[in-house]
Amino acid sequence: MSTSNLTAKYRPQTFTDVAGQQAVKTILSRAAQQDKIAPAYLFSGTRGVGKTTIARIFAKALNCVNAPTAEPCNVCENCRQITAGIGVDVVEIDAASHGKVDDARRLKEDIGYAPIEFRYKVFIIDEAHMLTTQAFNALLKTLEEPPSHATFIMATTETHKFPATIISRCQHYAFKMLSTSELVAHLANILQMEKVEFESGAIDLIAKRGAGSVRDSMSLLGQVLALGSEKLLEADVRSILGLAGKDVFFTLMQAIHARDLVSVGEVVKQVLDRGLDLGFFIRELSSCWRNMFLLGQSGERAIPLLDLSTEEAKEFMHWAQTFERSFVHACWQMTVDGQRKVMTSLEPAMALELLLLNMASLSDLISMERAGALANAGGAAIPAPAPAAPAPPTNPRPAPASMPQNSAPPSGETPPWQNAPAQQNGMQSGSTQTSMIPTSNRPMGRSESGSPAGGKATSEMGSEDSSLPDASQSEPTQEFNAPVAEYRGSEPTEPESYSANNQPLASESENPDPAATEPTPTPAMNGPRDFEGFMKYVVDSGANGTVAGLSKCKGLVTDSKFVLTCANPFHKNQISTRDTLTAINRLSAEYFGSDIEVEVTVNSKGIRKSRQQLRAEVEANPDVMRVIDAFGASIISVDPRRDV
Repeated sequence: MSTSNLTAKYRPQTFTDVAGQQAVKTILSRAAQQDKIAPAYLFSGTRGVGKTTIARIFAKALNCVNAPTAEPCNVCENCRQITAGIGVDVVEIDAASHGKVDDARRLKEDIGYAPIEFRYKVFIIDEAHMLTTQAFNALLKTLEEPPSHATFIMATTETHKFPATIISRCQHYAFKMLSTSELVAHLANILQMEKVEFESGAIDLIAKRGAGSVRDSMSLLGQVLALGSEKLLEADVRSILGLAGKDVFFTLMQAIHARDLVSVGEVVKQVLDRGLDLGFFIRELSSCWRNMFLLGQSGERAIPLLDLSTEEAKEFMHWAQTFERSFVHACWQMTVDGQRKVMTSLEPAMALELLLLNMASLSDLISMERAGALANAGGAAIPAPAPAAPAPPTNPRPAPASMPQNSAPPSGETPPWQNAPAQQNGMQSGSTQTSMIPTSNRPMGRSESGSPAGGKATSEMGSEDSSLPDASQSEPTQEFNAPVAEYRGSEPTEPESYSANNQPLASESENPDPAATEPTPTPAMNGPRDFEGFMKYVVDSGANGTVAGLSKCKGLVTDSKFVLTCANPFHKNQISTRDTLTAINRLSAEYFGSDIEVEVTVNSKGIRKSRQQLRAEVEANPDVMRVIDAFGASIISVDPRRDV
């Protein structure tokens, strides 16, 4: 028994023998039977799915002695020559080595001659995406209007490299990857012809490892048969191809369920020591999680879908009932997402170990209840509930009669809201409370009104601050309608409204607090009335942020005019915006007087001249003229300096 090349030995010779590709086989067979041949065909698909094989069968069907026919006879001289690859009128070209424009031109010349022996000239171009752009262009007219006795068949694995002009001139057939069942049937047929006994699990493993490719599956089968055993066993297939057995996966499930990280590491070490294929290991692990999820969801109804044996179905059913369904789904998702990361990592073994350790620690990393709470809260952290606070005193001490309602505290006495520590955000009163802090900015542990939970000053963790007096022993304050203007602590304060001179506006309340609404002094206007003094006034008044670019100007003050000189036109445009110019006019009126007039100009050096102006200046320069006369030179180009 020769197993040197099973692919060539058992290459299909008729459309019926080809595994899979039912739609493509039907169309081409009918076209050959009805003698309706297209000028060009494009076969695309992954490796080893039958593109070149079907192209050769189609060439035989067109040139068989019995043509037009749906299937070649493989008995006549024409069919045997094409099968042997010596047919004169069937030319098979490898574009990887014959893809230049000269090869395309010779092909174009050859197609003009009539067939020597056969009915049709068939040009099969394998790996056609390797043709150069010039070669594609040379074939454009030929593909569109070839002679009636010729046809092209181009096979490729990378259709995206084809020009659209080529694809539009071809009948495009996309070859699909074969399913596992189709590959199993094909491999079983070959083993029967080879008279080799086999276990169903063995060829099932080879078919899964082939990943939809007949050629890959045949190569793996030849590799396993080279062992020389009388029977093809699943254990031999796993050993030779480096595939993990079910015992490895069930051991891994036990370690993950027990959260035994050491056992998980031992499984990874076992996989590495046995030289197993990491890519296929992750694919099988993903299938394990899929089996458990579907069995846990649908029970025995899912067994036919998963194509499991009775023993395997029983084992997977046990683990499906052991794990939580949400945990199985999460691990399945992690495996699918982590497959690419593991295979593209610089340390694939370490990436695989991290993936498995994350599965074992998943319940410790984040609990399912916590994840649900976070999801319901939109991802925001949920603070722990504050401890229950004692009820407030039932008989608070009345306010002193000397302090009238809606008035400020007596002189010399510090208001109670200014004695509050940094943790207190509101002003406490006997019955109500007014706070200027937005609800979204209040720290954790606060009541909705902004006061400390339970009426006591608390820290951010909700614990009671022993350094603060009890609310029942402190002097209660009367209710104030005026908002709190300032806090002495580190908490954020409500933004205030400012006038043009950076002065806080008066409160809109009916009875403002005199202490809270006391105006701040106007910036000093000491010094001479010049540009330097004006800039100091702008900085002291806090308005420098509203006049961007002013500090880069040069200023000159006369009796009635304030001239600002900008460095270049862009700088002038920046200063001359409506908001900036309005702010400058207001500030200059405050500092120099209302009769001052502001003028914005550009430094003459900052004005960019056109190339014509520069050339005219250069040609008029006497030094340049002397150089031209002395050396017989000429002005080629005039460019502005880079620093202008």
